[in-house]
Amino acid sequence: MGSTSNNSAEGVGRRDLIKRSAALGLVAAPGMGLLSACASSGGGGQKKDKAGKKTAKNPLGVNDSAQMEFVLFDGGFGKEYAQDAVKIYQQDFPNAHVKFSATQKIQSTLQPRFNQGNPPDLIDNSGAEQMDMGVLVGKNQLSDLTPLLDAPSYDDPGKKVRDTLRPGIVEMGQFDGKPVWIFYYAYTVYGVWYSQKALNSLDAQYPKTWDEMLAVCEKAKKKGMAGWTYAGKYPYYLPFSLYPMIGKVGGREVLDAIDNLEPNAWKHPAVKACFEAYYELYKKGYILKGTPGLDHIQSQTAWAKGEALFIPNGSWVENESANVIPKDFDLAVSAPSGIDSSDKLPFGTIWASGGEPFIVPAKAANAEGGMEQLRIMLSEASSKNFTSKVKSLTAYNGGTTGITLTPGLKSGVAALQLAGSNVVNPRLQDWYVQLQKEKIGVSGLGEMMAGRLTPAEAIKKIQGFADEAAKDTTIKHYKHQ
Repeated sequence: MGSTSNNSAEGVGRRDLIKRSAALGLVAAPGMGLLSACASSGGGGQKKDKAGKKTAKNPLGVNDSAQMEFVLFDGGFGKEYAQDAVKIYQQDFPNAHVKFSATQKIQSTLQPRFNQGNPPDLIDNSGAEQMDMGVLVGKNQLSDLTPLLDAPSYDDPGKKVRDTLRPGIVEMGQFDGKPVWIFYYAYTVYGVWYSQKALNSLDAQYPKTWDEMLAVCEKAKKKGMAGWTYAGKYPYYLPFSLYPMIGKVGGREVLDAIDNLEPNAWKHPAVKACFEAYYELYKKGYILKGTPGLDHIQSQTAWAKGEALFIPNGSWVENESANVIPKDFDLAVSAPSGIDSSDKLPFGTIWASGGEPFIVPAKAANAEGGMEQLRIMLSEASSKNFTSKVKSLTAYNGGTTGITLTPGLKSGVAALQLAGSNVVNPRLQDWYVQLQKEKIGVSGLGEMMAGRLTPAEAIKKIQGFADEAAKDTTIKHYKHQ
């Protein structure tokens, strides 16, 4: 979810999950698992292509004459990086035909094909119509990507693919046990994004405590600038800074308890403190007027124009907003401010994790081809190509040598260095998509930040949603190991 984005000014493509789901009849009944229809076993399925011979140049045993179908989410990262990687696949397997397409309508385009048992070989499962990962895994709809991870890397036969990856990438693709069902290609830094130029104009430094945050927002307000804005129509952006703040204040075990759907996890004092802190932004008038009605593009545009100082977002924002961010903006990202010196973790604690989830369906005709395409994308050259074109890191641990880093990317790398081991990775957004987006995001946080719920009411409501999900026998439940 995190790194997914679209270029639509209407903002419908990636994040309007409720409308899309309702239109598809996927949320007709309370408690119904999102995409349960898509995850059904469907028909008999398509015939599997005969595997090819494994060689040093073809370690996965790709059938060199079989078609490989690749469906990409057409979002903020664009499609050029993927098309470039497809060209390499075609060079390596000149007798193979690659069917490549890009769409923002992942769910509605691919749901019938999952039902019929003839899905593509590789899918970038992102956007508002992202298929529910937990459901797909729980219904055995995905291929285990362990063969890819254990294959020699594209650049160095002496290294396995898994040995070339950033920390946490493999674990993110696991749900229960050792199989790896999802490969997160981008590496996203989530946090509070701002213009260093604007901050300098206020003669201020990035605030480390909440009192300092409020003081900076007050300075901004006096100069006619709002302290914050966010994607009001898609308030599940708020957790990009709120969740790591909760982890900073209360320790990562608080986030683990929330992910595990433990009773009363949302009633922890750290959650209460952080909700009340964010609500203070609303009460003191530090939120850009009209924010609850803005989509992600509109809020980012207002922020880029200097109407607001801070915005919670992911590192895709630099590419997605490139056409509106001024050249002298001096884009920067920081870990969230904490409450005070009593916080459990130090300043710099940040959310960073894999983004842009790629999957190989279990019923893919050419699963080996889908995995080989990913292996190519994890080469140093493809990683550099992605980073230079879309201003984001990849799962490949490197790929920045020789590249002039853009301001946002440079700031993201610095934020990761500051964080050190204090990197958190909440799993709600990939374990329980509907709970995270529709319920916690829209019905809970969105209502609170619009002033229609108090923090106490929002916590009670969200805990109720979590309890419902915990008791829902129609969805598979996951826990931190």
